[in-house]
Parts: sequence; structure tokens; C-alpha cells
Amino acid sequence: MPNGRSIAATLSLCLVLLFPPTTTRAADDSEPIVVKDAHYGEVLFYFYQEDYFPAIVRTLAAQSQSSLDNHIDESELLLGGMYLSYGHHLEAARIFERLLANNVNPEVRDRTWFFLAKIWKQRGYLQQSQQALDRIQGELPKNLQREALMLRAQILIDNREYDQAIALLQSWKGKTEWASYAKFNLGVALVRNGQVDAAAKILADLGDMDPFNEELTSLRDKANLALGYALLQDGQAAAAKPALQRVRLDGPFSNKALLGVGWADAENESYQRALVPWMELRSRDLLDSAVQESMLAIPYALAKLDSISQAADHYLNAIEAFYEESNRLDRTIGHIESGSFFDEFVEDNPLDSTGWYWRMEELPEGPEARYLFHLLSTHAFQEGLKNYRDLSYMHRNLDEWQQSVDVYGNMLDTRKQAYDDRLPRAQAALARADLDGMVDRKLEFDSLLNDIEESNDWLALATEQEFEMWGEITGLEATPSLQANIPEAAEVSDKIALLKGVLQWNLEKSFKERLWRIRRDLRETGEALVETQRARRQIDESMRRQPIEFVEFSDRVNGLDPRIEGMKIRVEDEMSAHRAYLQSIAVGELQAQKERLDVYTIQARFALAAIYDIAATVGEVSE
Repeated sequence: MPNGRSIAATLSLCLVLLFPPTTTRAADDSEPIVVKDAHYGEVLFYFYQEDYFPAIVRTLAAQSQSSLDNHIDESELLLGGMYLSYGHHLEAARIFERLLANNVNPEVRDRTWFFLAKIWKQRGYLQQSQQALDRIQGELPKNLQREALMLRAQILIDNREYDQAIALLQSWKGKTEWASYAKFNLGVALVRNGQVDAAAKILADLGDMDPFNEELTSLRDKANLALGYALLQDGQAAAAKPALQRVRLDGPFSNKALLGVGWADAENESYQRALVPWMELRSRDLLDSAVQESMLAIPYALAKLDSISQAADHYLNAIEAFYEESNRLDRTIGHIESGSFFDEFVEDNPLDSTGWYWRMEELPEGPEARYLFHLLSTHAFQEGLKNYRDLSYMHRNLDEWQQSVDVYGNMLDTRKQAYDDRLPRAQAALARADLDGMVDRKLEFDSLLNDIEESNDWLALATEQEFEMWGEITGLEATPSLQANIPEAAEVSDKIALLKGVLQWNLEKSFKERLWRIRRDLRETGEALVETQRARRQIDESMRRQPIEFVEFSDRVNGLDPRIEGMKIRVEDEMSAHRAYLQSIAVGELQAQKERLDVYTIQARFALAAIYDIAATVGEVSE
């Protein structure tokens, strides 16, 4: 079981995957992970390359083969992090819940539950998000603690528990950027709770702030927009206008702000003033509902100013623009329903990255691009599009794997042919190796050496040169001339006896050392023979098993193709279901736009008819 520090290091890697800006420092400060299993190193290689799909595949394969014995928990945590990168939050939560309960320090566990709560909130699982927040036992770091409190407040607002959300947000302390977001959410909660006057004070204060970055500037615009429309709905048109005028003209909320300014003036019967922001809106993108509404508001204001002819022209222009846009929507809906739109989209956007953090760099070409921009602003369509790309990526991988099956089959055939070619030569070589005879000879040497040792036969251990010298000396001793009783013969005999004595003394002196060396060599020879016998048994077993393994490998390879084909069918079914889901979202959104255009068209036609009736009545009176 790895210690808490190593698990914390691995968890920091998972969090780098999920939240790079927040956890990079934590990952840098953590101790390096020592890779003890080669398969885990391979997984980390793909992980650091941000190729999460092959990393997941290799992790699961290594786990199934028990190849991660030294990194069981680390690999599970890493797998959980990569599951989260693909949005598999439920599976990741099961992994984290199982492993983080007792194996890591409370700080790491609490941070993990916070991130899971954040993911579940983004996915719309409010109950699971709240449960994850409730599992946080200690205090998070200050930046995360503030974000966690904001997350709790947003969950309460989404669940329409406004009183609890207001109580939580009113207790907010500090003057950081999060305090500004807390004020905004507090204002929203008060408005939705019917406390418009209390909300107006908070949103007005937020709308007058001096922002120091783009994020706070956008928040200021949102606060002014929310305040303006809250006051408009409460019948306070005069008070709403200043707030709406504080919204930037080049910001993302400018269209709604311009529309609101116009209606504030119209509520005060200042129709000439109302025309100014509405005419500005008229030149903007017709897909925006505020722009569409302005095209009806302009002739309405002109009619109030008794400019009947101009009002009629503007109504006619609006009807024509709505009609053309409705036709474009019909063509786009037909193209999406044909099913080719999403395939073209995947082809136009290479599958070089997958998972949660994929972002579209540019919109595909075609008439659908302008609508896709608005569709991508919806969370459901964006997440669904990521899932569809991931399914396409998986299908492409399965295609590549299926093509590799034939390669594996050819490799297996080549290996079997090489085995069949080498087998006769190996069998012949093994037949020539008389291991039993070698063992018998070794035993004979052991017995002979024992006899030499018992008899102290020092001459038996003499070298070939020493043995020849001993033979020469004994031969000289037997020379007949040395038997003569003369001084010269006695002198030569003494010298021969001296040589013989020196040689014998040297042989007896080195006897034990030579005996030890020979026994050592025999022992090593015996060990080598044992290893050889073991290797021979392994070779025999391998020769027996190899044909069986070839059959098993062949069955596995042949079984891969139908398995991959089955997985492809499942992925294709999921792609079809997901394509239908995305089509329903896209078509539903476009249909909603078309229905809104139809409603506006009907309103324009009725207003135009009313103008014609007024014009006709005026003409009859004048006659």
C-alpha cells in the first residue's frame, strides 16, 4: 500500500489534468513519482503527452494483466482523473470514494471532493454536487474555500432556495473578486425572491464599481443589465435607464441593454429617444432576440410619433427579414436532420484532442456556422458535441485496431513458420547432447577424487609436465650403470634422489590446494549440469507447449475481429443515439428561433394591418 505522500503526488497529477491553472503549483511542489512498473511508465508517458484515451486503454489492459502491482492505488487515482477528463464523473467518483477514504491526508481528500462538486455542478447534477460539498470535513485553502461557498450559493439558487442562498451570501466576508460575484448572486437571489428594492441597492453598488480586469468589467455589465430589467419589470422605468446605459456598447450584453434603454424611454412616452438605441440594434445580427424585437419596436415607436408611412415600411422590412431568416433556418434544420452535418463537422475538426478540455478553435464553413455559434453557447450542446467527437475518435481507433488484426495474424504465421523451420535442427542438437553420460562422468570423477584423497595419491594430481618429469626420474633410477660400485655412480644416484625428493616434496605440498581446486571445478560442473538439465526440461516443456500456444494465440487473434466489430457496432449505435440527441437539441433551438420569428412576423402583420386600417380611416375622413 503506497503512502499518503505518493498518492497525493499522483492526485495532484489528476488535478493538473482537470484544473491546470489551480493545481500547477501543487504538482510542481509534489515529490517525483518513482516508476517501479514499466507498464505504469508507459501510461504516464501517454498521460504527459495528453493522449488520455491510449493512457486509459493501457491502464485498463495493465490492470487486467496484474502488471501494476507496485502502483495499484496510484494507477487507480490516475485512471479516475482521466475518466473525469472524459466526463465519466460517476465512475471517477466511485474510484475516488473507494481510494481516498483512508489513504490520503484530509486536505487532499477535501480538495478532491470540492473538484468533484464543481464538476457535478457544471454537469447539472445539483444533488450530487451538494453531497460532495457536504463530505468536505476541514477547511480548504482560502481561494478554494471562497469558490466552494459560491458553489453552495449557486446550488441553492438553482434549487430555488432563495432564503438560504441570501443568508449564505449576506454573511460573505472579504473584498476579493469573489466578493463581487457574491454580491451579484445575492442581487439575483433577492430579485427572484421578490425583494427588488433590496436587490437594487446591491446591484447598483456593483454596477458603479471600477473594475481592474475584463472579468470584473463583464460582471459590472451583468449587474447593470440585471438591475435595469428588474426595475423595468417593477415599473420603475426612469430608474432603470441609468443602469442600462452603464452597460458597454461593445460588450456581450449590449444588445439587451440597448433594447432595455429603448423600452425605458418608451415607458416614459419618449418615443423619439427610444428610436436611438433601437435603430442601433437594427444593424446588428438578426439572430439575437433583442435585435428581432427592436425591428418591431422601431415601427411601434414611429406609429406613436404618427409617422404612419415610415412605420409601415419598417414593418414590411421586418416581415421580409423574418421571412428570409426563417427560410435559412428551415434549410439549416433540414441539413441537420439529414445527419450529414455532424459528420462534416468532425471531418472539418481533426480529432487531435479529446475529452473535457477540448475547445473549438474555429467554426466550420457553411450557412450553419452562424447558428452553431449560438448553439455552442448552450452547455448541453457543447458537452454533447464533445461526447460525439470522443465517440468518433473511439470508432476511428477501433478501425485502426481492426486493421492491425491482419498484421498480428501475419506475425503469428511468420513466427510459426520460423519455429517449424528451426525445430528439426534444435531436436538434432539436443539428441547429440548426452547429458546423462555427462552426469555419469561427473560422478565417476567424484569417486576417483575421493579415492585419491583417501590414499593421499599426490602423484595423481600432478600436471602432465610434472608426471613426465617423475617418469624420467624413475627411469633414470632404473639405469643399470648406476648400480656399479663406483664413486661416479653414487654421485649421480644422489643427484637423482635429490631431484626426486624435491619433486615429491612439491607435489605433496600442493596436494590439498589442487584437491580443493578440482573439487571446486567439479562442484561448478555439477551446478552447470543441473542448470543444463533444468534448461533441457524447459526446452522440452516449451516444445510441448509451443504448438498449443500457437493455437491459443491463433484463436485469440481470430477472435479479435468479431470482438472489435461488436464494439464498433456498439459505438456506432451510441453515435447514432448521440447524433439524434444533438439533432434534437440543435433542431429544438432552431425551431424555437423560428417560432419566435413566426410570432414576431404575425405581430408585424397585425400591426401593419392596423396601420393600413388607420390610414384608410384617415383617408375616408379626409374625403
